[in-house]
Amino acid sequence: MSVINGVNQSFNGIKTDGDKKTSKSGSDSKKSSDSTKAATFEKSEGTAKQATYKINKMSAKERDAMVSQLKADAESRQKSFLDIVNKTINGQGKTYAIAMDSDEMWQKIASGDFEVDPETRAKAKEDIAEDGYWGVNQTAQRLFDFASALAGDDENKMKEMQDAMMKGFKEATKSWGKSLPEISQQTLDKANQLFEDYYKSKT
Repeated sequence: MSVINGVNQSFNGIKTDGDKKTSKSGSDSKKSSDSTKAATFEKSEGTAKQATYKINKMSAKERDAMVSQLKADAESRQKSFLDIVNKTINGQGKTYAIAMDSDEMWQKIASGDFEVDPETRAKAKEDIAEDGYWGVNQTAQRLFDFASALAGDDENKMKEMQDAMMKGFKEATKSWGKSLPEISQQTLDKANQLFEDYYKSKT
């Protein structure tokens, strides 16, 4: 989660073509949003040269709508996660006066100095499973999709996004207070591979 925060902040610091445009409100905006709901990364069978990247090929308007959709989903998931953390840390006869999105909170989580009830533990295991929402595959894919929606089919801009992602992971490591869990490194490696596959598809 701290990784996602760091990466999103890094992504948000990059100006894109879409920043210069003002989205229309009303039915046009809704139509654009609806058209992106089913948009996902699709890689065809065969070599990287045959790969297709639907998000990169979208119009700026469609990509803007997708960015908003991805941000809203991330914020919702983050709020649910922080609610669980708050109940877990502060519901054991201890009170920690820490901001729920601060370095202190992440370092408290990293320390492991708290008990987790069986239901929360089971849910966490499900979420970080290989194909869980916070697992390697889905998280890496969301990072790549977010970058694609911001950059469009611009290889140089995609490289900026990849650099921003790397910066985000470094910031997350600082927030965590020590080396990130292995799942975070696996996610970074997977996301970098998605970027490399994209570059290969351009040659």
